[in-house]
Amino acid sequence: MRAAWYEKTGPASKVLVVGELPDPTPGPGEVLVRVRYSGVNPGDAKKREGWQGGPMPYPRVIPHSDASGVIDAVGAGVDAARVGRRVWVHGAQSYRPFGTAAEYVVVPGDLAVDLPDGVPDTLGACLGIPGITAHRAVFADGPVDGLTVLVQGVHGAVGRLAAQLARRAGARVIGTIRKRQDFLDVESGTADHVVVLGSEARERIAKLAPDGVHRIIEVAFAANLKLDAAVAAPGATIAAYGTDDPKPRLPFWPMLFDNLVIRLLGSDDFPVEAKRAAAADLTAAASEGALPTPIRKPLRLARIAKAHDLVESGIRARVLIDPTA
Repeated sequence: MRAAWYEKTGPASKVLVVGELPDPTPGPGEVLVRVRYSGVNPGDAKKREGWQGGPMPYPRVIPHSDASGVIDAVGAGVDAARVGRRVWVHGAQSYRPFGTAAEYVVVPGDLAVDLPDGVPDTLGACLGIPGITAHRAVFADGPVDGLTVLVQGVHGAVGRLAAQLARRAGARVIGTIRKRQDFLDVESGTADHVVVLGSEARERIAKLAPDGVHRIIEVAFAANLKLDAAVAAPGATIAAYGTDDPKPRLPFWPMLFDNLVIRLLGSDDFPVEAKRAAAADLTAAASEGALPTPIRKPLRLARIAKAHDLVESGIRARVLIDPTA
């Protein structure tokens, strides 16, 4: 099969190799997926570059955890009726060496989720890491029906899906963006209100939510913590999946007196049941057309370094690889 891989960490153009590798074979409980599109996420680029000095976890790594495709074969213990079904894949390169940047990938059967008719393969390849992270951020502390949810960075991959899932579940959503022109990156219906971060953000959010916001989905924990603490309702949760500063300073006493909860989200290690619940909700929402997502025209496998560069540049549209092209 054609695949992309790296055997050392570093810049995309210097370490990513495209070539031929043996076709994988599914073992017990596994399925073989013929990949239609491979989704590229910031975490894939960080692993490849050796972010925070991380070593190579395996001698050779095929990157990417997310994909869409068709099940071509199954291992022992998996229902043979799954062969031929369209699926979306998540977690392929989570604690495993070989991800989805290839014509074929083998994953445990429950990581290949049936993709309903009418849901494009392109969207299926975008659901994994950002969708499961978004779902956990919104629902880890219970239902949100009737609550106000603040989504920081609502135009990002996780933020957009978090806002869409929260609104679908009955929440009122306030989203934030960094610059006024970022309004163009927020699809209609993603949030009930969108606020530009800056000197007036606290006042604007307070007017929209005079009793405070109940859940905060946070992409820049350190930068936004003071604002989050100021607009949070008593007992609110700040669910953070990213930070601009690895050693943030907390406004401890105001947060303590409001009994705030800080929830930190590492998607590789979410509970199995949480991942299954997320996969079911994401599939249903996608089938309903509730997850509009901007997707860039997929790139050929030979241009995987370009795909990684685009993701590292902060592009808002999702970046996909077509390993068949």
